[in-house]
Amino acid sequence: MRRLPFLPLLLLIGCSKHPLAVATQQADKIVVEKSTHTMTLYSKGAVLRTYRVALGRGAGQAKQRQGDHETPEGLYTIDAKNIHSRFHLALHVSYPNADDKRRAQKLRVAPGGDIMIHGLENGLGWLGSIQHHVDWTDGCVALTDDEVDEVSRLVPIGTPIEIQH
Repeated sequence: MRRLPFLPLLLLIGCSKHPLAVATQQADKIVVEKSTHTMTLYSKGAVLRTYRVALGRGAGQAKQRQGDHETPEGLYTIDAKNIHSRFHLALHVSYPNADDKRRAQKLRVAPGGDIMIHGLENGLGWLGSIQHHVDWTDGCVALTDDEVDEVSRLVPIGTPIEIQH
């Protein structure tokens, strides 16, 4: 059998869904645009990758209180990763921030918490991109399992995330 010295490189490039550069770069900013249901990763100001996302099943407003099923809006950071989540994988968003806490205190309600970027609930990965068609989370940002695996590789803890309407 004849060996092709460039075969490993071809396999790496040819089997990847995304450009090779994506695998070697790290995101330094995340922007979620609720109005377009997208999440974009940036590296040094350039778009690294954009994903279609599902959001909280509320009315599409900014999160006001625990249990309202809304996705928050504001500036946060990715402050932890949870490989033992009930969802395929989860990146924790630092909600609530100081503004969220003040607003909740003014309303005399609990601000809530546990906002994540995550995949599908364990055992439901077969749904794949179908999950993008319905807002189904309790306020989180949801991706397919493959997408959240990629995001987890590209996004270090401490990455800022801006969630916009």
